[in-house]
Amino acid sequence: MRQSHLLFATLGLFSSYAMADLPANITSPNNQLNVTVNLKDGQPVYQVSYQGKTFIEESKLGLNTSLGDFTRQLNYVSDQQNNIDKNYTLDRAKVSQVHYQAKQLVTTFANDKGDELDVVFNVSNNDIGFSYTLRSAKNASRVKILEEATSFNLPDGATTFITPQALPMTGWEKTKPSYEEPYTYNEALGTPSLNGVGYTFPALFKNEDKGWILISETGVDSNYVGSRLGESTKDGIFKLEFPQPGENAGMGDTYAALAMPAKTPWRTITIGDSLEPIVETTVSFDLVDPLYSPSTDYKMGRATWSWIVWQDNSINYDDQIKYIDLASELNFEYVLIDNWWDKNIGRKRMEKLVQYAAAKNVDIILWYNSNGWWNDAPQTPQDIMNNATARKNEMKWLQKIGVKGLKVDFFAGDKQVTMKLYEDILSDANDYGLGITFHGCTLPRGWEVMYPNFVTSEAVLASENLVFYQESFDKHAFNATILPFTRNTVAAMDFAPVFLNQRLSETQEKGSIRSTTDAFELATAILYQSPVQHFGLTPNNLNEQPEHVLDFIRKVPSVWDETQFIDGYPGKLAVLARRHDKDWYIAAVNGENKAKTVTLDLPMLAGKTLTLLSDNRDKTAKASQIKIPLTGKVTLNLLAKGGAVIYHK
Repeated sequence: MRQSHLLFATLGLFSSYAMADLPANITSPNNQLNVTVNLKDGQPVYQVSYQGKTFIEESKLGLNTSLGDFTRQLNYVSDQQNNIDKNYTLDRAKVSQVHYQAKQLVTTFANDKGDELDVVFNVSNNDIGFSYTLRSAKNASRVKILEEATSFNLPDGATTFITPQALPMTGWEKTKPSYEEPYTYNEALGTPSLNGVGYTFPALFKNEDKGWILISETGVDSNYVGSRLGESTKDGIFKLEFPQPGENAGMGDTYAALAMPAKTPWRTITIGDSLEPIVETTVSFDLVDPLYSPSTDYKMGRATWSWIVWQDNSINYDDQIKYIDLASELNFEYVLIDNWWDKNIGRKRMEKLVQYAAAKNVDIILWYNSNGWWNDAPQTPQDIMNNATARKNEMKWLQKIGVKGLKVDFFAGDKQVTMKLYEDILSDANDYGLGITFHGCTLPRGWEVMYPNFVTSEAVLASENLVFYQESFDKHAFNATILPFTRNTVAAMDFAPVFLNQRLSETQEKGSIRSTTDAFELATAILYQSPVQHFGLTPNNLNEQPEHVLDFIRKVPSVWDETQFIDGYPGKLAVLARRHDKDWYIAAVNGENKAKTVTLDLPMLAGKTLTLLSDNRDKTAKASQIKIPLTGKVTLNLLAKGGAVIYHK
């Protein structure tokens, strides 16, 4: 594997030793986080405490399978502990160097036939990952995982910041579920979800004044289904649920089918007394390995995108020339050309566009419809990405003409057959040197590591809704202070930020009216992490914005070496610091419709002189030089729905 891509050092598993009896306990390397595994009336259970306080009450474990029911009448066999120590690097994430240290507990249970279930817990200082391994006493070669007993029993006083699962075959042209629903806000446990079918990952909970809990999963590939949280009981119990039968237009099974011995994906729990461990977690990546090597050095970067503001009518040759020129002027790496390009531009002229862009040192990403039959979305090209032969022929042509990436849209749910489609697209695309972005899609679960040509995914109520609905723009600032603590904590998020038009249309005579400040919008380029960042800029911004704004846009990176939580609370404020090489970028956004003054602690910048982009009274962005005191303390004044950026110019 090339040095510029993911490199895993030797995984240290040592100091293994057996325990005598249940309950079995495992404690994090810093002794703050503790997991207890036990057997209660034949059912495996676990509970979690942090700093001596309960964060997950007694919760169920186990699998119901075609081989047998591993949720009851089990016997304890043994347990052992291991130490894990590994170093690895990432080239497209919020951090580049990770030193993962954890304690591992493997507890083995058996049924009366001698079939064994291992429950594996990895516990690092703020993160827990757990999974199951199933072994057959009679050498069964396959198994169906029909459901999991896995549950998460939240303390009674906890409140939720979670997004509901959509019903299948709903939404525009029956394209849901696609992880594009609004978040609850500090909602009590036991409150019914919007659609009555639970919630998607990741799920954030506030444990009263004790701290925060983030629950998600990682390591899902073609061997399993994507899971969700079911409806909460009044006692705060969320059971893990498999896909709904109606997903994929009813095609495909809701269970997972695996070869034996069978290993499930990892369920993850991140816990902290503040939001810092939530924002900075790497648990999605810690627990997974690459599935194949990259065929080329995939380039990350920034992209212009005509469709987001100019919409379908912009998918023509002349307008794409304008956006290629815009990308070139801003030193962006990419232009994304969206739906209908095959009809409105055509394949022959697309070859010329790619050549024109290459002459400008800009590469092309092309949009594709994922499906042929599982929803009613009419956009083309379609009937290609869902067929292996057509897909490979298309990718061969794309490679030949110099296209560097694809955006594949309109998936159908979380069944195993859909997870296989994601994997097939990624694997085939790697053979042709194509990076992949997914939209209308599921949450990526460790995919930045597992698939070296995976770039980013939407899986969020993203910026297209700012264009479609004024209400979405009215809530934009509020939502911008929720997503850094929820969706974007576990994976790349293709929200597509930074809008500088006052109204979101080509002429600015109609369309949604923007209420955020320019500095707020610039801050979202840092706040939202996506290794290819698709900006909401338009060609007129080159003439309408001052040079200090354009200078920042030309410079801001899309991949990071380090990320730090600085300050914030969902719905109110979000302040993050990200480092690229030696340069720090600080983003602050105000989620409320009232001005505020915030004092930030930035010790990494103490004594340095940097550029501050902040709010003018008219909501434009002003630039000034700021000398950070040796204390590292900085005070910022943010307008209502305003923001600020501090960076090395």
